[in-house]
Amino acid sequence: MRWVMRSKIHKATVTEANLNYVGSITIDEDLMDAVGLWPNEKVLVVSNTSGARLETYVIKGERGNREICMNGAAAHLIEVGEEIIVMGFELTDKPLIPRVILTDKSNRIVEVLTETAGKTV
Repeated sequence: MRWVMRSKIHKATVTEANLNYVGSITIDEDLMDAVGLWPNEKVLVVSNTSGARLETYVIKGERGNREICMNGAAAHLIEVGEEIIVMGFELTDKPLIPRVILTDKSNRIVEVLTETAGKTV
């Protein structure tokens, strides 16, 4: 069994950072659906801007508002305006083809990507 990436939101922009929230990352439900993320699913969040990396869980955001909000302590590590990658993983004994989207600076989906063995097709 191996941990394999199955979902990725690439180049999303953080729209809000809320220190007073009880942890997690809030993601627009449309973006979640596009890559198959579930509410409360553990994700790895990587900032392309600062290099910060953290694990947290997903909270479903309002559909269509293109929100990406870092909540709680995570808001100390990743701030508003940073470009991030959000990845979900699955424990499996078989290779997976991950669901990957590329977003613009307004978190609109601009491309659906297919990644296999570290190469974008």
